[in-house]
Amino acid sequence: MVRAVGQRLTGRVTLPRTDSQRTTVKSRDRFLPRMAGTIEVLVPGGQANPGPPLGPELGPTPVDVQAVVQEINDETEAFDGMEVPITVEYDDDGSFEIDVGVPPTSELIKDEAGFDTGSGEPQEDFVADMSVEQVKKVAEQKSTDLLSYDVKNAAKEVGGTCVTLGVTIDGENARTFKQRVDDGEYDDVLGDEAEAAA
Repeated sequence: MVRAVGQRLTGRVTLPRTDSQRTTVKSRDRFLPRMAGTIEVLVPGGQANPGPPLGPELGPTPVDVQAVVQEINDETEAFDGMEVPITVEYDDDGSFEIDVGVPPTSELIKDEAGFDTGSGEPQEDFVADMSVEQVKKVAEQKSTDLLSYDVKNAAKEVGGTCVTLGVTIDGENARTFKQRVDDGEYDDVLGDEAEAAA
C-alpha cells in the first residue's frame, strides 16, 4: 500500500511478519510503579507526629505511618525539642529504615547555652555566653557533619555559628574566638594533649 504525502492512513493495516521478527511479551510487573523511596525531613526530637511534615510525605506510601512516627520518637528522645534531620527509606513491601542525623549546629548551641532565639543584631546584642568547654562539647557532638578533622578546627566552626546567633565565648565577642584559638589561648582545652588526656 502506497500513500501520498500528507494522506492519513485510515483503518487497520497488517504488516506481514518474517521469521526473523519475534514478538516478546513483557512482564506486567515491569510497568507497575515502584513505591520504594526516600523522605528527608526535620522533626522535633521525641515529638514527631503523623501530621506535617511526615504525614503528607508518608501517606501515599505502603508504610505504616504510626510505626514510623513511634520509631522516630524513640530514636530522637535524647534530642528533646530540637530540630533533628531524619531520613526514612521505605520499600514497596511496607518495610522502612530510619536514619537519624545530628541536629543543626545552631540548635545544639541553643540547647547548650539555654536560649530559644538568636539575636536580631548579633554584632551588638548578645543573647548568651558559652564557655570553651561548652563549645568543645558542641563541636564533638557535631564532628561527623563538620568539615574539620580535629576538635580545634571544629570548635572554630562552632564559634562561627555563635557569631551569627549573637553568642559570646568566655565573655568575649565570638568574632575573636578563631584568632584566640590560633594564638594558642585554648590549647589546654582544645589542643591535641587535651584530647589525648581525655
